Amino acid sequence: MGISGFFPIFAQLMKQRDMPSVEIRKVNNKKELDTFIQFHYDLYRGNEYDAPNLYRDELHTLSKNKNSAFEFCEAEYFLAYKDGKVVGRIAGIINHRANEAWKTSSVRFGWIDFINDLEVSRALFDAVEQWGRSKGMTKIVGPLGFTDMDPEGMLIEGFDQLGTMATIYNYPYYPQHMEQLGGWEKDNDYVEYKLIVPKDGMPEKYKKVAEMVKKRYNLHTLHPKRSQVLGKEQYGRKVLDVVNKSYQNIYGFSQMTEAQIDEYLKMYFPMLDMDMICLIEDWNTPDHKLIGVGISITNMTRALQKCKNGRLWPFGWWHCLRALKFHKAECLDLMLIGILPEYQQKGANALLFYDLIPHYQKYGFKWGETNVEMETNEKVQSQWQYLEHEQHKRRRCYQKNL
Repeated sequence: MGISGFFPIFAQLMKQRDMPSVEIRKVNNKKELDTFIQFHYDLYRGNEYDAPNLYRDELHTLSKNKNSAFEFCEAEYFLAYKDGKVVGRIAGIINHRANEAWKTSSVRFGWIDFINDLEVSRALFDAVEQWGRSKGMTKIVGPLGFTDMDPEGMLIEGFDQLGTMATIYNYPYYPQHMEQLGGWEKDNDYVEYKLIVPKDGMPEKYKKVAEMVKKRYNLHTLHPKRSQVLGKEQYGRKVLDVVNKSYQNIYGFSQMTEAQIDEYLKMYFPMLDMDMICLIEDWNTPDHKLIGVGISITNMTRALQKCKNGRLWPFGWWHCLRALKFHKAECLDLMLIGILPEYQQKGANALLFYDLIPHYQKYGFKWGETNVEMETNEKVQSQWQYLEHEQHKRRRCYQKNL
């Protein structure tokens, strides 16, 4: 080969060297969305702490023709490929309702997973940043979902603690990447507590406060029947209305629409154990106004880990049913706790635990998971003071200016 033939080959080799080895592809169809969902199952297969979501729930949440949050959200999903293999995923989400409420122009990132390769994580974030800029956004924040009902916050402490279906589990190298990529700052931290269920009896403080609150304010607890939750009495709708009002000032929260309320009633309420739901009513009002809710469930993590690739069939359904119906777990999850703002200073939350703790004891639970609480929310954290408790996890939402 002469010198004249060498230079074109050399130039081609140099060009290939400069080409990025990570390819980002936007999800455009159902098959690619399946790949997007499947990546998490593959990356965390065999992990003893991760709580993998059910495939059908992930598909519903991410499908633009199924999730009612798309009334006020838009989203794009991206996959990262390297050497022909999927090595990462990320969702870009714009919640216009939240942006309007919080006077910001933020694109959210969520459903973030990647192998331990800085080139991969950088390419994923670049994709969402570019999409956000194209939509006029000036900041990127996350991990966040479409709404507060989706998991949020990247785990930064507690990697050896059991995850929950309401939260995100991630490998320790995720926050390390956030530091190495540069430009990212803390936007908000959440803390989570492990609450020890008393072996017998009721903590004296809960008993004293609860009995005083009942007498002074005429507040009463009840466990609704399933027919009352989903039937004409519409307790389910009243519960979510309390959540809307009690969470209205929480970081990033956007009010649930009527369509979302209908969706959550159909998706989640049928599987709840009524013994593990406590409602508080104000009997000073003519209609016994609902002013507080406490919803808890058996921790589903071990059952979900036995659902291959998030599927209930062929055997996953049995493990989930066994956990939900027969409470075959040592742990319970506090899914939703809400007290109307005007009652939050009256000690109404003590009524919830005064009522629920005997049921936890009956089912043999050893501890409860609080799930996420803003680190600055001292009101919420103060309600654990009468129980043996331990802060065992911390997670972070990051922000970056675009």
